Amino acid sequence: MFIGDEPIHINAKKGSIAPLVLMPGDPLRAKYIADNFLENATNVANLRNMLGYTGFYKGVKVTIMASGMGMPSMGIYAWELFHYFNVEKIIRIGTCGAVKKEVKVPELILATKAYSESNFAYTFSDYKEHITYPSSSLNAKIMETAEELNYKIHVGDITTMDVFGPYIDYDRVLNRIPKELDILGEEMEAFALFHIASHFKKEASCILTAVDSKFSDVVLSGEERQNSLNEMITLALDSIIK
Repeated sequence: MFIGDEPIHINAKKGSIAPLVLMPGDPLRAKYIADNFLENATNVANLRNMLGYTGFYKGVKVTIMASGMGMPSMGIYAWELFHYFNVEKIIRIGTCGAVKKEVKVPELILATKAYSESNFAYTFSDYKEHITYPSSSLNAKIMETAEELNYKIHVGDITTMDVFGPYIDYDRVLNRIPKELDILGEEMEAFALFHIASHFKKEASCILTAVDSKFSDVVLSGEERQNSLNEMITLALDSIIK
């Protein structure tokens, strides 16, 4: 298979993307982070409206690059970041549904494993297992930083689904997951990110904010939702520059 010298989906110039990347799913959240957390941020990618920004956080060059929704989209952007732009670390910052009663809305989750029924990894590289793993060293920095910031964060397993959880009876799916896994939340991208990072021997982690729960009918106001995401963003930024 021929792989060209230029990325197909990220129209950034070589050198414009930092080795340290935060990946929200939403392109407009990438813009929000650049506008509110980075200094001297510039738009470096905008093809298909998948926005990327590079600036400085506490004097360190950082890129915020959207991933879109779902594993195929995450797979494309993570692959191009690692392959074409020599990115070293990616932290996914996203939202999830809580599936354990102890995880309240809008608390944070740090993923230690991502379980999925998807064939993403098998298609990518004949990997037949249903679990992919984040970087243990990057996760350790995130836990250390959460303690320094006095942020509560749940640390445990998540599941990555091909279907948006609230649109299905996902208890049916959860009941198929091996009982030895302690699933805290469900989302749609981390399994792919961890697998792509492992392929390139790079570091990746995933921090999630629980925005809904099967055990609660709590609905966040716009301000509450933004404030909770700000904690996740701050934690990710402070961690990735260590």
